[in-house]
Amino acid sequence: MENTSKDHITWFAIRVTYSRELKFKEYLDQNSIPNFIPMHYVMVNQKGKSVRKLVPIIHNLVFVNTDKPTLEYIKQFQSANFPIRYIMDRTHHRPIIIPEKQMQDFIAVSGQYEEQIVYLDPTEVSIKKGDRVRVTGGIWRGIEGKYIRIAKDRRVVVSIEGIMAVGTAFIHPSLIEVVKEELTTK
Repeated sequence: MENTSKDHITWFAIRVTYSRELKFKEYLDQNSIPNFIPMHYVMVNQKGKSVRKLVPIIHNLVFVNTDKPTLEYIKQFQSANFPIRYIMDRTHHRPIIIPEKQMQDFIAVSGQYEEQIVYLDPTEVSIKKGDRVRVTGGIWRGIEGKYIRIAKDRRVVVSIEGIMAVGTAFIHPSLIEVVKEELTTK
């Protein structure tokens, strides 16, 4: 399967039922459709031994970078294998679409499995408070988000509106610069 409408490729937040997110990811990978699942390590008991395992942070959530016709094709012809639904914007009643820069920043932070990152429910933190900042050095150089205090540490939080947010490990203030909000005129 190949994307047919290159002009409208974007990041969609998709819900996959029955904890089939990893099988859906495998299907997307086999069909060269970019995707991302936020993961983290947990300790699980397997056959009496404690084993470190990489698992999804939120079951049933997959971010997919494609066009809408491709997702509609998957919904129609793969529904028996992967019952999927768009995660909807409750205000506008449309599928949530994540801007490219925001998604790349989110992947850059949440893809660091060994770092001390914190995942947050959007209701736990008022992301609107705090300054919009850019990280100027270190492994998260170029990441933009909100600079807030979480559990006595200062972190940069990248939020996917209405779905989840991820906070970096502690970042020293010397590695942060305030991003000036551009005024838009209509």
